[in-house]
Amino acid sequence: QVQLVESGGGSVQAGGSLRLSCVASEYIYSRACMGWFRQAPGKEREGVAGIYTSARMTYYGEFVKDRFIISQDNAKNTLYLQMNSLKPEDTAMYYCAAGGWGPYDCYPRLANYNYWGQGTQVTVSS
Repeated sequence: QVQLVESGGGSVQAGGSLRLSCVASEYIYSRACMGWFRQAPGKEREGVAGIYTSARMTYYGEFVKDRFIISQDNAKNTLYLQMNSLKPEDTAMYYCAAGGWGPYDCYPRLANYNYWGQGTQVTVSS
């Protein structure tokens, strides 16, 4: 069964940190790419970070600017997103995703990913 389950969202003040987790079913975790996306109210979904799971090659959206780190734990079929120096504009629903066939598919572009979780809410107050 296709399954991606996110957790770790919550409310935090600006400058704070959160770590998001995404547990994937065995089938999903075998996909070449896993990534994080976000969608704020009234805005389009945008890519945050992606990782080529075989070689741990990572890709980030331009707005991340070294504040976020994507990582994986293969023993737990789990993807993480460590978010530091959070800003109010980071407030959004964050989604875990999987897909792709090779490293060049893993940039967090919507078209590259075809399996999605239900999302976890992140709210950053000023």
